Amino acid sequence: MILATLGKARLPALAALAALGVAPLARAAVNDYEFTLIEKEIKKGDAIVSVRLIHKPDGKLVPDAVIFATRLDMAPDGMEKMTTDIEPLPSAERGVYRFKTALTMAGRWRLSLAAKLQGENGTLESKLMLRALP
Repeated sequence: MILATLGKARLPALAALAALGVAPLARAAVNDYEFTLIEKEIKKGDAIVSVRLIHKPDGKLVPDAVIFATRLDMAPDGMEKMTTDIEPLPSAERGVYRFKTALTMAGRWRLSLAAKLQGENGTLESKLMLRALP
């Protein structure tokens, strides 16, 4: 009866609204996640930098993020142009992401990461500071 009064022209709009009501939603905001350094001080030279990806509300580690941008520079010591190569490594622990690099100088380094998280909209961007020891 209701459908008959709405008319045939309104049925597609009704179907679209119904579809929107059952569409899957992201489970949290991208700002509910954060990267944290496992070690904030690392000896100068060839190094492995490891970070955890944490869902802040429950403290659980988050596996399977797609990290698509990495940068390591000395911006905290006023030398943003001083960069070094950084390459991803496999990790034995889910939710821990490892990178191989060469910390060529003692001092403070900034690790910049950008990642996509499964089931979430947006991009998680993070800047972490670590110290290379002599």
